[in-house]
Amino acid sequence: MRVLSVIPPMTQLNTPYPSTAYLTGFLRSRGVDAVQEDLALALVLRLLSPAGLDAIRDRAEALPRKRRTPLVQGFLEHFARYRYTIGPTIAFLQGRDPTIAHRIASRTFLPEGPRFDTLDAYVDPDDPEGGDPLAWAFGALGLADRARHLATLYLNELADILRDAVDGRFEFVRYAETLAMSQPTFEPLAAALAAPPTLVDKYLKDLTLEALARHAPQLVLVSTPFPGSVYGAFRIAQAIKAAQPEIVTVLGGGFVNTELRELSEPRVFDFFDYVTLDDGERPLLALLEHLQGRRGRSRLVRTFVRQPEGATTNAAVRYINLVEPDVPFAEVGTPTWDGLPLDGYLSVLDMLNPMHRLWSDGRWNKLTVAHGCYWKKCSFCDVSLDYIGRYDGAPAALLVDRIEAIIAETGQTGFHFVDEAAPPKALRALAEELLRRGLAISWWGNIRFEKSFTPELCRLLADSGCIAVSGGLEVASDRLLKLMKKGVSVDQVARVTHAFTEAGVLVHAYLMYGFPTQTVHDTVDALEYVRQLFEAGCIQSGFFHRFACTVHSPVGMNPEEYGVALVPLPEVSFAKNDVGFIDPTGVDHDALGRALNKALYNYMHGIGLDTDVRSWFEERVPRPRVARHFIARALQQT
Repeated sequence: MRVLSVIPPMTQLNTPYPSTAYLTGFLRSRGVDAVQEDLALALVLRLLSPAGLDAIRDRAEALPRKRRTPLVQGFLEHFARYRYTIGPTIAFLQGRDPTIAHRIASRTFLPEGPRFDTLDAYVDPDDPEGGDPLAWAFGALGLADRARHLATLYLNELADILRDAVDGRFEFVRYAETLAMSQPTFEPLAAALAAPPTLVDKYLKDLTLEALARHAPQLVLVSTPFPGSVYGAFRIAQAIKAAQPEIVTVLGGGFVNTELRELSEPRVFDFFDYVTLDDGERPLLALLEHLQGRRGRSRLVRTFVRQPEGATTNAAVRYINLVEPDVPFAEVGTPTWDGLPLDGYLSVLDMLNPMHRLWSDGRWNKLTVAHGCYWKKCSFCDVSLDYIGRYDGAPAALLVDRIEAIIAETGQTGFHFVDEAAPPKALRALAEELLRRGLAISWWGNIRFEKSFTPELCRLLADSGCIAVSGGLEVASDRLLKLMKKGVSVDQVARVTHAFTEAGVLVHAYLMYGFPTQTVHDTVDALEYVRQLFEAGCIQSGFFHRFACTVHSPVGMNPEEYGVALVPLPEVSFAKNDVGFIDPTGVDHDALGRALNKALYNYMHGIGLDTDVRSWFEERVPRPRVARHFIARALQQT
């Protein structure tokens, strides 16, 4: 039986999402004929081609003039330039034509629309007519990076045009996200799937049928990590069922594992024969045995089906779970990228910050040091779910064996460890094994800023190839850090981040606002802590997330412990994750969030670090209670 695993749109442009690589590697290790396709990348490349732009132009010209936005009208007026430049620009971002960087960087090659207005922010106010607005970031010699940033603005503008002229739901990393995210019923998604297909839908259908013709699978696995990949996943399944209904389709992935745990909507099974939860290895082994006649349907593992089998009306959804042990992490095998177009991914440069760019620039081999989270206490996190709550590691020697196998297959030595939080002990063992074997790689990943990361360990990790780490500072308030059971303090975070920076490792901080009982004063204090961390060089990048309460987190399961009351959810038959809550503080966190993100954007570009943090807020806010040089003093004590 041939198994095809596909990545639906949209996920990432610069590197394949690793779920199909893990599943394909595992299935092949068990003797299964397994192949994979990245339909997300294929869709983008088809849209961003001369023929794709022709089709976008046709649809734009079909719009009544009064419905054409200025951006779409500009596209039509300068279409020849867009069509002329798209091929070379894509080839440049794929690394196939580096010399075109000279023309792109000249700013006379690409058509420039509103997206390029952001460059004005970098104009020196004392010299608005002269100088180079990007000189601070790239200097005189950073030609390739300068061109990559300009080319990224150009691609983002084409996405804006596509959204205005063809499909208002389109984005490069989240396509039609609102149709699936925490949607209690299937209705919005069902209506969208029944609507006439857009150009994006048509191209995705064509790509799906081409993949079927290429591989002739009997079983198709569709991995949906995020809400923004769900609509594409259902369109893929819709195309399969219309063309070859005998092909078995299976839905799984991070979105399913988080949001479809209470699935009861029978119409989902018009598209997918089976829906599986949590790690896919064990459910897939059971399903393969069932499809081969070696296991009854009642002995499936963590699998939703429509009951009775074959029914389309008066049917009910049944969850079947014969409890069997999961495949140990040490036995899941080495992920394989065989079959994925590694030379086709686009290295884009959205953010000029050197740490922030790692998420979109470069093709990283994604790998996991361990399954789950070794801490699993944070009150905002879905610690009750398997992907976090079940911790399972593997020996360092085995991990480095996997690294060597991946390098041999891909020819690339960059690794992104995608753990929830890589354990310090495991990272030490991994670093020592890499150094013992003399294996030169570059790697980065997510950690907790805990005291185990001593200056000595940070230097060891850097010696082994660590170039960057990201971790959760979250609310930057000791009171709230304790409430959320983060297990760290602000001054401890300062010491750990400083140790990494001193070792030459870039540091990104995940930040949060709107946590239960967080006051305006707490928020102002948090921004002051963050300002000082940037000023002291402890962190180089960060991002403020709005706290969202989920039903699988300690806050969602025990709201009374956090001083909030949950807003009752409607009856759920499809997705269930985010849940509203009533915070007695009554703070307008959305208004504060605008100020936080504006300040952070400036800090990441080295701007405004001497400015009073209160100046970023639209309304009057209290003076920070944090001592002006708190972080510097904490580091001096160290």
